[in-house]
Amino acid sequence: QVQLVESGGGLVQAGGSLRLSCAASGNISTINRMGWYRQAPGKQRELAAFIISTGSAYYADSVKGRFTISRDNAKNTVYLQMNSLKPEDTAVYYCAARSTSSYDYWGQGTQVTVSS
Repeated sequence: QVQLVESGGGLVQAGGSLRLSCAASGNISTINRMGWYRQAPGKQRELAAFIISTGSAYYADSVKGRFTISRDNAKNTVYLQMNSLKPEDTAVYYCAARSTSSYDYWGQGTQVTVSS
């Protein structure tokens, strides 16, 4: 089992920045990918960014150039630095971890609200 705990959400004005953190614990040696998904009201959950064990990162087109995903292996923590935030970035952000057997673990979610 893997446990994920997110933090760092909040309310910010358009153009501002936030940094989300996701601390992993448990059987983390089985994890080969971690990422962030988001779900806006009335919309499906979508992938924002993920980072794999080699350090390579993927970004959705909607966040590319504004968001940066990174990790601190010593702290078993993944971060999502979000800059130039827009009202359409408002959503619940979920941390996710995928195991080598393709099982997905999820955090509880953290709310990000961007005011115009």
